[in-house]
Amino acid sequence: MPAPESSTYPAVRASDVPEAGTSDRSGLILVFLCIAGFMTFLDVSIVNVALPSIEKTLNISESYLQYIVTTYGTVLGGFLLLGGRLADTFGRRRMLQSGLVLFALASLMAGFSQGAVMLIVARGLQGLGAAIIAPAALSLLTVTFAEGPARTKALGAWGAVSGIASVVGVILGGLFTEGPGWRWIFFINVPIGVAAAVLAPTIVPESRSDERRTTFDTAGAITLTGGLVLFIYTLGQTATAGWTSARTLGSLAAVVVLLASFIQIERRAQYPLIPLGIFKRPVLRAANLTAILLFGTLVTLFFFASLFMQQVLNYSPIRTGMAYVPLAIIVSVGAGVASTLVTKVAAKPVLVLGLLLAATGLFLLWRAPSNGSYVVDILPAFLVAGLGLGMTFVPLQVAAFSGVRTEESGLAAGLINTSQEAGGALGVAIVATIVFSRVPALTRWADGDPTRVLAARVTVFHEAFLIGACFALLGVVISLLLLPMMRASDTPETAAAEPVHGA
Repeated sequence: MPAPESSTYPAVRASDVPEAGTSDRSGLILVFLCIAGFMTFLDVSIVNVALPSIEKTLNISESYLQYIVTTYGTVLGGFLLLGGRLADTFGRRRMLQSGLVLFALASLMAGFSQGAVMLIVARGLQGLGAAIIAPAALSLLTVTFAEGPARTKALGAWGAVSGIASVVGVILGGLFTEGPGWRWIFFINVPIGVAAAVLAPTIVPESRSDERRTTFDTAGAITLTGGLVLFIYTLGQTATAGWTSARTLGSLAAVVVLLASFIQIERRAQYPLIPLGIFKRPVLRAANLTAILLFGTLVTLFFFASLFMQQVLNYSPIRTGMAYVPLAIIVSVGAGVASTLVTKVAAKPVLVLGLLLAATGLFLLWRAPSNGSYVVDILPAFLVAGLGLGMTFVPLQVAAFSGVRTEESGLAAGLINTSQEAGGALGVAIVATIVFSRVPALTRWADGDPTRVLAARVTVFHEAFLIGACFALLGVVISLLLLPMMRASDTPETAAAEPVHGA
C-alpha cells in the first residue's frame, strides 16, 4: 500500500526492502533496534526515582523538578513526526546513527550538569535525539520484517521492550542513585549510544522511501514544540511570579503567537507535520484528547509517587524503585486482559473501566497517611491503578485508529504518540503548578515545626494525586460522551499492530 503523506511509520515499498541476506540476520537486527529503542524508553522513567537526589545535589527548587521530566517528553513528542519524515528521506539507518550520537552527547551533558538550566537543556536534547531514534528504529523494523506473523512478532517485541524499560528504569534509577550517584543514570547511555552508532552499519542495512522531499515542516515542529515548552515553563513560574505579572502575561502571549503560527504553517505547508483536516473526525479528536488525559494521569502518578515515597515515607532510592515492580507487572496483566476483551466486546467500556480503576488507585494514594505502610497503603493503590492503566492502552489504540483509512494509519500512529508524550508533560506541569503554588502558604503555616512541615508536604502530594485522579475521570466523561462503541475490527490491520509508546 502507498505510504501516507504524513506517515511516521511508513509502509514497505520495493525500494524499502533491505538488501539480500538481511533475513539471515533479522534476529540480530531486531535485538539491535530494540536496544536503541530501549534507551529512549528507559530515560522516560529512570529519572523519576533520582529526582530528590538531583534536587539536593544541584540545589534545585522543587517547582523546577518537573522540567527535568517534562522537557524530555515535550521535545520528544514535538519532533516525533518530523523525525520519521527525515528518516524516510535521508535514510533510516543514517538518522538512527545521528539520533544515537545526539542522545549520547546529551546524556553526557546531563551527567556533568552543574545546575538546573544545564540539566534541563540536556534533557531537551535527549528528547530530540529520542525523537530521531524511535521512528527511525521502528521504520527499520517494519521494512526488515514482512507484513504478517513475522512483523507482528517483531512489533510485539518492540512493545514489550517499551514496557520492560519502564520497570528497569525505576530499578536502575534507584540502584544508580543509591550507588555511584544519580549522574550515572545519564552516563550509562554514553557508551551504549556511541557503540550502537558505530556498529549500526555492520548490522542494519540502509533503507529510505521512494519519495524524496526537498522541504520539511521543520518550522511546524519548532513552533509546536517551542509553544508547548514555553507554556509548561510559564505554568511552573506562576508559583513565584503570579498569574497577573507582566512576565507571566508576556509569556502566555508568546505561547499564543507560537501556537497560532503553528496552525498557519500547517495550513500552508506542502507537507504539513499534522494535516489539520484529520481533526475533523470527532472520534480521532476524542481519542487523542483522552490520550492526553490518560498520560497526564500516568506521568503524574510516577512523578509524585516517587517524591512521596522518598520525602514522606523516607524510602531509599532503591526501595522506591523496587516499589514500582508490582505496578509494572500488573500493567502488563491489564494490557493482556484488555487485548482479550476488545476482541469480544466494544473497546469503549474497556477503556472506561480502565480509566475508572486508574482514578480509584490515585484516590487511594490521596488517602495514604504520612506513616503508612507499603503493603497497606501503597501496594493496593499501585495494583488498582496499574491494572486500570494497563487496560486503557489497547482500547485507546482501537479508538485512535477507528475509521482511519489504511493509508492514514501512519499519521494516526504518529498523532496518538505525540498526544501521549505531550499529555504526560502537560499533566505533570499542570499538577505541579497547582500544588507547588500552595507551598509558600503551607510553609508559613508550618513555621518550622517538623510535624507541621511533614503535614504540609503530605497535603501537597495528596492534592497532586487527587488532581491526577480527576484527569482520569475527565477521560471517562469524554469517552462516554464522544466515543462510539468501536471494535478492534474497525481499525486498519497494520495500524492495530503498532504498539503504544509508554510514558
